[in-house]
Amino acid sequence: MNQPLRTLYFHLLVRPVIHLFLGLNVRRRENLPTSGPAIIVANHNSHLDTMVLMSLLPRHQLSSTHPVAAMDYFLRNRFLAWFATEIIGIIPLQRKVKIAAGRHPLEKCFHALEKNEILILFPEGSRGEPEVLSTFKNGIAHLAERYPEIPVHPVFMHGLGKSLPKGEALLVPFICDIFIGSPIQWPGNRHEFLRNLDTAMNHLASEGKFPPWE
Repeated sequence: MNQPLRTLYFHLLVRPVIHLFLGLNVRRRENLPTSGPAIIVANHNSHLDTMVLMSLLPRHQLSSTHPVAAMDYFLRNRFLAWFATEIIGIIPLQRKVKIAAGRHPLEKCFHALEKNEILILFPEGSRGEPEVLSTFKNGIAHLAERYPEIPVHPVFMHGLGKSLPKGEALLVPFICDIFIGSPIQWPGNRHEFLRNLDTAMNHLASEGKFPPWE
């Protein structure tokens, strides 16, 4: 990871663009992690999701924060792979892979958490319809089970899917709402964890009482 370029990119481009072109209403920013290890989970409708979440964290946490992103999408060509890993700092995740002997598909996530870093995960797996929650994948439950002492911070974002929808390259100024919930602790089994996470996310999603998109 090219830390100097990464710092310049986020401080001189991402943060100014986010704050100039998006009106962010952030509820309970104090619920975000103040240090690692920690896991942030959020709904996923736009490439802006990662940028907004990283811009909400204190500047000194940039070097220790890593979005987990699909390897097949972000490593599909040399330039995008360099940008995603060296500048955005993603941890590439190979989707639809079973656990092989001696190697776990979340191995790089394990290493990051053991180095006290912060992960950003989108448990829906890919960008979906704006503000429509999809079923969460099991990966987040595996992480929570392996590291039950690490808090999971749920975040629901509304409006980013309209500001930069899937398939679009031009950002549209839009007022976006960010709802940050209390950290979720490991309850003892994956099923209950996913149910608690789903309940927390739906509670955050209903908090704004937004009408359906037209």
